[in-house]
Amino acid sequence: MTQPVRVHPIVSPWGRFGLYSFYIDSPEPAIVDTGIASSPADGMAPALEAIGRRIEDVRWIFLTHGHIDHIGGAHALWELTGRQAKVVIHRADAPMLRSRQAHVDEYLAGRGQYLNDPDGASRVGAAAESVISGEMEPGLLVQGGETISLGGGVTVSVHSVPGHTPGSVAYVIDGQNDAFVGDAVQVHGAANGFPGFADPAAYRASLKFLRDEIRPRHLYLGHPYRGADGEPFGVELDEAQARRALGESIEVESRVSDAACRCIEAGLETTTSTYSPFAAAAHHLGYSGDPALEPSPFFTTLHGYRTQFLNRDLLTNNEETLTHG
Repeated sequence: MTQPVRVHPIVSPWGRFGLYSFYIDSPEPAIVDTGIASSPADGMAPALEAIGRRIEDVRWIFLTHGHIDHIGGAHALWELTGRQAKVVIHRADAPMLRSRQAHVDEYLAGRGQYLNDPDGASRVGAAAESVISGEMEPGLLVQGGETISLGGGVTVSVHSVPGHTPGSVAYVIDGQNDAFVGDAVQVHGAANGFPGFADPAAYRASLKFLRDEIRPRHLYLGHPYRGADGEPFGVELDEAQARRALGESIEVESRVSDAACRCIEAGLETTTSTYSPFAAAAHHLGYSGDPALEPSPFFTTLHGYRTQFLNRDLLTNNEETLTHG
């Protein structure tokens, strides 16, 4: 690669969120993340036309993870490329691309246990039906360690960065260390003001991997996550901003971990609090946001710590049984 590859952010509106995708202007053009069903036609096509590019020419669709606001437009974008683009996703999150029901199942297995909302599953199902443009089989399943050629000597390395979801991925443009991480770097969270990750230990390890091994020169985020001062970072971070975002993300996870472990070890109590059964953790953190506001990162994250705690206890009990049995 002799010339730097240009990256163009593309934003599509959706409710209180801005849905961000990124166009990699390479010989075989790529788009990272696809927003929702309307995003390719309403956001991507006019944005590309404005810079003299055509959506029909996109040849790679890189999905950082399986949540609806990142994969919702994949089928629609694939159709607009004449079904020529190859859709890439980690095998662990591929069920979210293949099936709308997988999004309902994820809700029921995690945050849905705490929201006390009998219509929650049906609402998630309706949202999946509305904003996912189509169920589809990926063109390429990855697991991390792959290198993908975009022509003309441009290559992208694939890195597994689980935590936010099991199949979260970072795509890195080789030679210029531009890293696209979707929602794998949460800092203080987005609109909900709380970081969302399903697997705390994996999230912490992935942040340290990005900080210490990838060391991005530019870090591209899926949403404008907020810093300690409450101000959004934006979605295009330079090297210094990337270090700060990764460092703050690690610090925030440590504080949440401390509060979660204290709460869980003291014994969870079902109360009338909207944060039940994790009210003590919310109090310790001074968190006063709405925990029911979708995508409900408070409950997703605290459920992750609860699962981690239960698995630790199960492992300890099994080891004691093997030792003394």
